[in-house]
Amino acid sequence: MEFVIKISQFLLSLSLLIVLHELGHFIPAKLFKTKVEKFYLFFDVKFSLFKKKIGETVYGIGWLPLGGYVKIAGMIDESMDKEQMALPPKPWEFRSKPAWQRLIIMLGGVTVNFILAYVIYVGISFVYGDKDYTLDGFKDGYWIDAPIMNELGFRTGDKVLKVNGESVTTHSEVTRSLITAQSFTIDRDGIEKKIDLPEDFLGQLSTRKAKSSLFKKRFPFIVAEVEDTLQNRNVDLIKGDVLLSINGEQLKYYDQIDEGLSQFKNQNVNATFLRGDKEITREIKISDDGKMGIYPLISEDRFEELGYMDITRRDYTFFESFGGGLNKFKEEVIGYFDQLGAIFNPKTGAYKGLGGFKAIYDVFPEFWSWEAFWKLTAFLSIMLAILNLLPIPALDGGHVMFLLYEMISGRKPSEKFLERAQIIGFFILIALVLFANGNDIFKAITN
Repeated sequence: MEFVIKISQFLLSLSLLIVLHELGHFIPAKLFKTKVEKFYLFFDVKFSLFKKKIGETVYGIGWLPLGGYVKIAGMIDESMDKEQMALPPKPWEFRSKPAWQRLIIMLGGVTVNFILAYVIYVGISFVYGDKDYTLDGFKDGYWIDAPIMNELGFRTGDKVLKVNGESVTTHSEVTRSLITAQSFTIDRDGIEKKIDLPEDFLGQLSTRKAKSSLFKKRFPFIVAEVEDTLQNRNVDLIKGDVLLSINGEQLKYYDQIDEGLSQFKNQNVNATFLRGDKEITREIKISDDGKMGIYPLISEDRFEELGYMDITRRDYTFFESFGGGLNKFKEEVIGYFDQLGAIFNPKTGAYKGLGGFKAIYDVFPEFWSWEAFWKLTAFLSIMLAILNLLPIPALDGGHVMFLLYEMISGRKPSEKFLERAQIIGFFILIALVLFANGNDIFKAITN
């Protein structure tokens, strides 16, 4: 079921982005009376899952989910239709249109992607508002268990004070800074300490097994349900009871449980819980693998009530959400350019973390969450727009580059040159796709 939920979110998001991106090319092409021969979701190599001709355009769904396309008559694109290009230009062909119209057609896809991302962020601001965590609210610092962080000198309980010498006050500031962070200043037991990150930190991180946040929020162990086994069948605990200690040893945080219970394997222990405003003690049998047989409750609202974190919330009115959405949009665009800058800098090693379709699939949660779905879709829309603007022939940015040259110089590149550039661009894209998806395979095997 988890696979079905993840793949459904992945395909729905991908389909939405592809259709709207191609619609961004389709609409201005139609407005400028340019013939659009095909409009496809996914690629129809050899055959289509569905196709129907309406007017002059064939609409269809291909079987290969690697993208989509619109085939515009008289345009040198991935179809490499040399026969059509060998004929004299027709008035309804792309090549017959003024350069400014062709530029608008080519920029239509990325424009729609940027607009879509902004509209989604406006909707997220209005429906969900903003939520963040103050660093002061993490009274005992972060839970840090990633091996790479421990090797660099971080420890559970560290409080983050500064990143790159600049003070930070919220959890989101810490997590967003990881792409550009060179150093962290922390407070450990009242003593300030500076930890420098290696230049290739992102490269090291991408090749290591890190399946969760590097800076985890610490929270208590709250009872959700007692496992119905002979081990704890008669344990009188209810949902919401908060574990305080085992045999008098304080266990304030969930991250202390494994180590705290490991010394009591196959033993009965006296566990103290907080129920309401009273403390209760229950005898619990610890299994041979150091487990209590109790499922934990994950509820940030409850954690906040107990004083384990300080959550800041902001709701937006309908009109305020336009400004809130704009702020989110700008943050994500700037953040993605930071990521690209790191990827194109070989010293950071960030290129090792470049992922393909599996990496995108993996970011979707195993449960259905509309909030997570729309946040990821908005980010992927920004990613699709920026990547398509790269000046690589075969991408929209490549076509835009040649059109700008034509508009500035007054000279149109020859069709033979454009054909060759398209072929080179196609091979560059294939190499990038193979590299990114090869990284996915490599990480799946090694991790």
